[in-house]
Amino acid sequence: MAVLLLAEVNGGELALDATAKGVTAAKALGDVTVLCAGASAAAAGDAAAKIDGVAKVLVAEDAALGHRLAETTAALIVSLSGDYEHIVAPATTDAKNVMPRVAALLDVMVISDATAVVDGNTFERPIYAGNAIQTVKSSDAKKVVTFRTANFDAAGEGGSAAVETVSVSETSALSEWVEDKVAESDRPELTSAGIVVSGGRGVGSEDSFALIEALADKLNGAVGASRAAVDSGFAPNDWQVGQTGKVVAPDLYVAAGISGAIQHLAGMKDSKIIVAINKDEEAPIFQVADFGLVADLFDAVPEMTDKLG
Repeated sequence: MAVLLLAEVNGGELALDATAKGVTAAKALGDVTVLCAGASAAAAGDAAAKIDGVAKVLVAEDAALGHRLAETTAALIVSLSGDYEHIVAPATTDAKNVMPRVAALLDVMVISDATAVVDGNTFERPIYAGNAIQTVKSSDAKKVVTFRTANFDAAGEGGSAAVETVSVSETSALSEWVEDKVAESDRPELTSAGIVVSGGRGVGSEDSFALIEALADKLNGAVGASRAAVDSGFAPNDWQVGQTGKVVAPDLYVAAGISGAIQHLAGMKDSKIIVAINKDEEAPIFQVADFGLVADLFDAVPEMTDKLG
């Protein structure tokens, strides 16, 4: 079976972690062809060719594919779909925009956030905020799937796949680019970071979130937040971890002032080691924590930061 994987390309560069994890998932289905699409994608295509397990790379460069617009990208994928039984992507924000459009154009179902491949027709995905695993079997001739990258290891490098150029046959004026606002940060990207320090409602204010950031910086980690903290204005939306935010599975997850609502646990419970700091010993976060500290975060977090120095 042949698989077409939509790579994650940002600003002409390959998002290696998300794409490499997508390759790991796709390899279970067959020979993997990676599609790198964008206004500039040649460098991304060269990087994708080096991922172990990639059989071929297709590079599509066109101004209509720039600025992360989904309509032309979806039409391109459909035009290439004839040779592939599976059309897959890592479950990133871009792919969640593109892949349902692909499925609609092909008149098939979309299987989103798959966490395991059972066979070529059958996949597992979480439901009810991760409290149950649903097994989904598709009888469609073509399967459109997004994979939750937190559940897969990144494929290594060492590949030498052939790179081919493909052209865009159809463009869409349904949407147009207005502007991009990019948050610049020296910290690791949240979804791929090995260490994440998150704060919740218990942090109390935007100014107090500096305690969380200081600990994250000492650990060279990313900063996360619960939805309650984001909704309260303590942290920006792109830090949100949970069912309606980002899904992470770092080697170490530190949750400070987070009660552990089911929606938050859905986004971080697959972390390798979970450390919880909360003054409420009955907080649900302690049920999933490997290490729990019943303490005031305003005492514990600065002390941890100082001792790490």
